[in-house]
Amino acid sequence: MTTRRLLLVNGPNLNLLGTREPEIYGHETLTDVERIVTDAAAARGFEVSAVQSNHEGVLIDAIHAARADCAGIVINPGGLTHTSVVLRDALSGVALPVAEVHISDVYAREEFRHHSYVRDVAVVHVIGEGVCGYARATSLLIDVIVGAAEGRGRGIP
Repeated sequence: MTTRRLLLVNGPNLNLLGTREPEIYGHETLTDVERIVTDAAAARGFEVSAVQSNHEGVLIDAIHAARADCAGIVINPGGLTHTSVVLRDALSGVALPVAEVHISDVYAREEFRHHSYVRDVAVVHVIGEGVCGYARATSLLIDVIVGAAEGRGRGIP
């Protein structure tokens, strides 16, 4: 395996972490999330490239570009989880392993949040663990990437 970089993707409204509904999303900021992922990846010898946007096309362009220099994608699509077929198709199209993360337990919230277009293309799912879930998702995704490089397939270890 030569590529030891992950793409961290955070979707719409995640730039408001720390101030938006802290009773649901906590007080940590997007900068905290990026540090958590960077630290978790660095502990395993990986780098992180991070993108956050409130614009779907920006996220899709970043996902497409990841084919060139990333081994996998950690993504919290935000509200696009429940609405975006094109985001799902971008993730599927780049054929990189994906970890889906949600800070809150989307299955304990409104009914419309229960469906994820990303679910079937992700090999790792971490739901409802707060921002700490990003670290676990990163570690599990790296396990999948390293396992695939060692010929153990792409399943979760």
